Amino acid sequence: MLLKEMFPIHQAHGTEKDRPLMSIKLLWYLTAPDGPYPWDPKGRWRTDFRHLEQLAVTIDRLGYYGALLGTSANESLVVASALISATERMRFLVAQHPGELSPAVLAKYAQTFDAFSNGRLLFNVINGNDAGLAALGVHYPHDERYDFSREYWDAFRRVYAGDTSGYDGKFVKLAPRSSGPSPMGTWNPPTQLPGIPLWGAGTSPAGVAHSVELLDVYLSFANTPPLLGDKFRRVGAEAAKIGRTLEYGTRLQVIVRETEEEAWAQAEWFLSKSSVEHARRSAERQLPPGVTLENYRSDNPIIQKNVDTLLSGRLPSAKDLEIYPNVWVGPAWFGFDILGPASGTTLVGSAENVAARLREYEAQGTNAFILSGWPLIDEAHRVADLLFPLLDLDHGFDVPSLGVQAKPRLAPPPKAAAA
Repeated sequence: MLLKEMFPIHQAHGTEKDRPLMSIKLLWYLTAPDGPYPWDPKGRWRTDFRHLEQLAVTIDRLGYYGALLGTSANESLVVASALISATERMRFLVAQHPGELSPAVLAKYAQTFDAFSNGRLLFNVINGNDAGLAALGVHYPHDERYDFSREYWDAFRRVYAGDTSGYDGKFVKLAPRSSGPSPMGTWNPPTQLPGIPLWGAGTSPAGVAHSVELLDVYLSFANTPPLLGDKFRRVGAEAAKIGRTLEYGTRLQVIVRETEEEAWAQAEWFLSKSSVEHARRSAERQLPPGVTLENYRSDNPIIQKNVDTLLSGRLPSAKDLEIYPNVWVGPAWFGFDILGPASGTTLVGSAENVAARLREYEAQGTNAFILSGWPLIDEAHRVADLLFPLLDLDHGFDVPSLGVQAKPRLAPPPKAAAA
């Protein structure tokens, strides 16, 4: 049976009037390390500031909406600040844990950043894990951590907007601030109104409740388009209960080439730079507690076949790791997701097919895509060259032409008729 027969292309629920197609935002990845296959030390470059600066200039000039500065050895807000003068339009989506700084201090940093960058700061709200946050001095159990985060970002937003009245919460307490000519009393006014957009994720019941109250853009690691759409609709239903509407985004790697053959040849090359040991370690990190690869069973026959191949001491072929048309779970810096889509999920295919798959995600509610490909600078150029002309982009400015012959935009997929 063909893959497309096993997994037919699903359309969004409802009629076109109910769910109009949106223009999309494409962001890139601006975080060390870089390299041709960075999951292996032999394929990982030393990614210093000059390299990150060159990457930022590339992202900016190509016309991406922005870039994610994820958690790494470098402090993301410091890196973003250092790159303001090298860029003009791109937005910086900066990973930020609540509690690393006082919300008032972070608000002043954000006011300064926005004043110098003309309002190009976004925050990716990271709630981390208990051990990681404890090392930063934040000591709250899982569910209480979300209560703290709500207060933290509420206080941040108020101070960023110019509120000087202080904050008296359960976790956050700020004294009123006097305004005046003294250095401590003179702050920048807000640049972005009503405030800096907050992006972020949360999958547990407490995480979803936190997300729908706090976030502007809800993020999730990619899945197949129908399953990701189902997740976003569940989150959207929770948001609707409190009168809120969110936007939705996902994180994907991408291997896009002129032809399917070229794209899958690159995927096969990536696979050759991995190993059974790497795949097994990655798979074991995905297992539920108490489950081993030997007793793991998947309802998806493709995934189970790949697990069986791995247990036999071999890697599956590149095409065997395609679990849905153009959706690949092969090796990536973020994982080898052999048990199913997660942080390392990759779109593989020709420009036309990858654009069609992005359209399918769009039809399922996704309108922001944080993409990456390796090496980051080379693949940023390739994506802009091959994909930008095929998509309706909503970046808030005219995306520059690269001087190549524009390709015709794909027609949106037909909508399913209302039941």
